[in-house]
Amino acid sequence: MIEPPEEVTPERPGGDGRTPLVELDGVSKYYGNIRALEGVSLEVHAGEITCVLGDNGAGKSTLIKIVSGLHRHDGGDLRIEGESTALASPREALDRGIATVYQDLAVVPLMPVWRNFFLGSEPTRGKGPFRRLDTALMRETTRGELRRMGIDLRDVDQPIGTLSGGERQCVAIARAVYFGAKVLVLDEPTAALGVKQSGVVLKYVAAARDAGLGVVLITHNPHHAYLVGNRFVLLKRGVMAGSHLKDEIALDELTRQMAGGSELEELSHELERAPVPGHLGGHPSD
Repeated sequence: MIEPPEEVTPERPGGDGRTPLVELDGVSKYYGNIRALEGVSLEVHAGEITCVLGDNGAGKSTLIKIVSGLHRHDGGDLRIEGESTALASPREALDRGIATVYQDLAVVPLMPVWRNFFLGSEPTRGKGPFRRLDTALMRETTRGELRRMGIDLRDVDQPIGTLSGGERQCVAIARAVYFGAKVLVLDEPTAALGVKQSGVVLKYVAAARDAGLGVVLITHNPHHAYLVGNRFVLLKRGVMAGSHLKDEIALDELTRQMAGGSELEELSHELERAPVPGHLGGHPSD
């Protein structure tokens, strides 16, 4: 008797046969007659960083809202570990292992670092009227988790508002890792930071990747993306302008595509030809 051939699972476009932690396949989103996203595809793999690049209005925020469960997509397919789904809420996304760290960071500035680390998920001890927050556990856990990520804070009792922007981002990343995130979505984590602080944040983004998480890095800075990224998706006015693996594209070309590529070259030619008012054929004092 001839045995039937084994069923072969088709490989995803990554080419290595791994099932992505999160995959968007031709995803679209509309707000009335306004197209926010159209036909966007990307993959997020464990131990890799997928960078989504685009200027303001490119659709990055809408993409974040879909992956984080804030908004449902209208077309295409969203798959989590191979399962087609439509996230109904941010809580469902968290339960499925997707943690989102927004640019404005939802922290309480006057509360200590350890309290912000456990905000909304505080452990307790005791029962009934004797139940209280386990502050010793929270302090020690926060200190240990930050140290494990290579983050050396002076004091976890200091108000988180006294930390630099880069340090607050790093605490948020460590928190997501501790609470079991499989996928970490970072919304412009270096946008308001200087060069040195941006480097610190990128170091901990890479640490999250090395801890086995799949990372989605939303940014408008191709230099930051290229330092840590494995995959690059370029968005422009809600549609994909490119999708590349790191070994398929150089930084110069990524920057050129991000900056507008042929449109920028066309603009450059137009500016070269454009006459300057008051300088038509001579010196303004002529």
